[in-house]
Amino acid sequence: MVIFALSTWIVLCAPVISTAAENNRIRIAVEGAFPPFNYLDSNNQLQGFDVDFAKALCDVAKLQCEFVIQEWTGMIPNLLAKKYDAIISSMSMSAERREKVAFTDKYYDSPSVFIVRKGSGIAGTSPTDLQGIRLGVTAATSQESFAKRYYSSVETTVVHASPDLYKTLSEGKVDIILEDKLAVYDWLANTKAGSCCEFKGDDVKNAEYFGDGAGMAVRPSDKELLSQLNAALKAMQASDSYDTINAKYFPFSIR
Repeated sequence: MVIFALSTWIVLCAPVISTAAENNRIRIAVEGAFPPFNYLDSNNQLQGFDVDFAKALCDVAKLQCEFVIQEWTGMIPNLLAKKYDAIISSMSMSAERREKVAFTDKYYDSPSVFIVRKGSGIAGTSPTDLQGIRLGVTAATSQESFAKRYYSSVETTVVHASPDLYKTLSEGKVDIILEDKLAVYDWLANTKAGSCCEFKGDDVKNAEYFGDGAGMAVRPSDKELLSQLNAALKAMQASDSYDTINAKYFPFSIR
């Protein structure tokens, strides 16, 4: 586990048990492998929409925040184990996750979408259309759960993180992937590798699996912190701070 505080970072040698908003200090978990929302730059510093948003949110809420790099599959278990206090890492508010954590109001919204290589010849995106086609998803995501439920008859490859997912598609190891639309937009629009590929079919929306957008997650018992984060989010959206961060990453509103 890695903690970022301001411009420095340290590797923890042992787990840290955290109490929410103790002395107005909280630890925020991010994956660091989901550009443009959260990623590590060439200097090993956290960047991305989630990171800029969280920093601004902490300023508004008057909280002193540290960032913890957390591998995705351990996100919710380690929140519940009190190794940090909140998750701000593009986590969709699915029904399954709502049974384990408390979510703030939505801080951005994005459907899921299928992506294929250009000229793939894939006719459609229904389970019938994808018979004999290799589907790729990222582990422990809403997209994986959705695919298991509705595309169980389709050959599916599960990879560790989103960058790996994109690479498997560009290299032809899978034929089609299911991913968060805003997350994959940056790869498609702004990278050479992404120029290989394009959206396929309509946006995929399902409240049970993809929830009602991305929210910040806290432990269900941390009602005061939940209220603080919601109040700060509302204040940001009422000012120009949210839209300024939005415009840095996307040429359209993601509210």
